[in-house]
Amino acid sequence: MSDARQPAPPVTASFRFYEELNDFLAPHHRRQEFPACCARAATVKHMIEALGVPHTEVELVLVNGESSTFDRPLQDGDRVSVYPRFETFDITPLLRVRDHPLRQTRFIADAHLGGLAHLLRLTGFDTLYDNHYADDEIEAIAARDARIVLTRDRELLKRRTITHGCFVHALKPALQVAEIFDRLDLARSARPFTLCLECNAPLHTIDKALVADRLPAGVRERHARFSTCDLCRRIFWEGSHWQHMRTLVAHLLPHG
Repeated sequence: MSDARQPAPPVTASFRFYEELNDFLAPHHRRQEFPACCARAATVKHMIEALGVPHTEVELVLVNGESSTFDRPLQDGDRVSVYPRFETFDITPLLRVRDHPLRQTRFIADAHLGGLAHLLRLTGFDTLYDNHYADDEIEAIAARDARIVLTRDRELLKRRTITHGCFVHALKPALQVAEIFDRLDLARSARPFTLCLECNAPLHTIDKALVADRLPAGVRERHARFSTCDLCRRIFWEGSHWQHMRTLVAHLLPHG
């Protein structure tokens, strides 16, 4: 008689994803409950990402109606509900999938989001950007500095040590920054015109007399208020470009 063990039967769990998480799914899985065959040792996180959703997009998971962590092993017959970040519901009594929220809202943007990075700096959010960043560098910097990763590469957001990130759906910078403001409720903590758009360093006001010799003649005649960045030493004033930026900020901060 053979004593060879029979392979363990597969595990089947049912999944339902909510709101914008459906954008990551195959069309036939969107906005409905569906069964999925799982490996015997598969965890909640493993299956969510196998179905196409980066874990950084998820705020709450319910398994059989109870809040769950990412590392829970799935059992046959489990029913899994997966929710994105909540902006209007108080879910503090429930177990979120991240151990700690970020105390400071700081970003790092990948190589394709330079325009978004500049607009976030414009509104006062510390945002690192370099179009030469490799994915490994982004992952390491995000972990070191507790930064939110902004990207249109969902595979980057599936990296294990990236705990906070946003997949950016919009294609144009003005729409991208509006999307991030809406998703992360940034309007209340924005501080427009406080960071250098090039260096990401703080700006401070400077007396006109200290920079007069560095100003174009027309600017020197028409403007009285100036700010500067100590890192790149650029000088900024409220010219036509500033007015354009002010209009953009007004759309993001309608009550500001």
